[in-house]
Amino acid sequence: MAPPPHQRALLLLPLVSLLLLLSPPRADAWGKEGHIMVCKIAEVAPDPTPGYSEYLSEKAAAAVQALLPESASGELSAVCPWADQEGMCVVGAINNYTDQLYDYGQKTSYNLTESLMFLAHFVGDVHQPLHVGYEEDEGGNTITVHWYRRKTNLHHVWDVSIIDTAIKDFYNKSMDTMVEALKMNLTGGWSDDITQWENCENKRATCANDYAIESIHYSCNYAYKDVEQDITLGDDYFFTRYPVVEKRLAQAGIRLALILNRIFDGDKAHDLPLQVQ
Repeated sequence: MAPPPHQRALLLLPLVSLLLLLSPPRADAWGKEGHIMVCKIAEVAPDPTPGYSEYLSEKAAAAVQALLPESASGELSAVCPWADQEGMCVVGAINNYTDQLYDYGQKTSYNLTESLMFLAHFVGDVHQPLHVGYEEDEGGNTITVHWYRRKTNLHHVWDVSIIDTAIKDFYNKSMDTMVEALKMNLTGGWSDDITQWENCENKRATCANDYAIESIHYSCNYAYKDVEQDITLGDDYFFTRYPVVEKRLAQAGIRLALILNRIFDGDKAHDLPLQVQ
């Protein structure tokens, strides 16, 4: 039997580059709702004026609109869950699709609509702690647990179950209400943290590697902690882990907007801290 996570945690950081390759075929890293919420935070538009977004600059929002497929009806969140059959290094993917999108407005061989959709999806993925979980258990996929009375696996708990339980118990079964609550936290309890979340020394590409290292921390200290095969996870686990899920969704949305601003509004990238209203 492998040593418990708290003993293995010390082995993680020297192996970051190896662990970041993790993207098990069955590990979809946020379910549909999680991906939609990340993009709703990034693109939230409280003003009906076309091209306006609270977090995206006007120029970036216009570029996003131009690249979205017609089926999205103008909403980035409509396409964010689409790439859930990925099997690649998520950090490398974020940087790759970011680099492709810098060709926007130029002649290019890339399908920039797909590049945008992949980027939005993978930025969400890298913030899900078990996307950089242990290879031996496929990011928690092989750890069988009971979420209250329902049999599932640990990865699914973080992809879907925690979010679904929160939507059901706290937000009257409304994902949009949960998004509004996250936005309120961005203007309230998290407002002092946003500048730190935005901090990225790589001014052209991304800080996806840093985001993955954050996820390793949450994976060790929250996702795997006190979990063993066939354990029942209930209120104690939910109430101590749900704040982590909330924070990671919010961070992913904020950082997605930041990356898009840098790509599509380069003239203003250094002067565009995300404005929380």
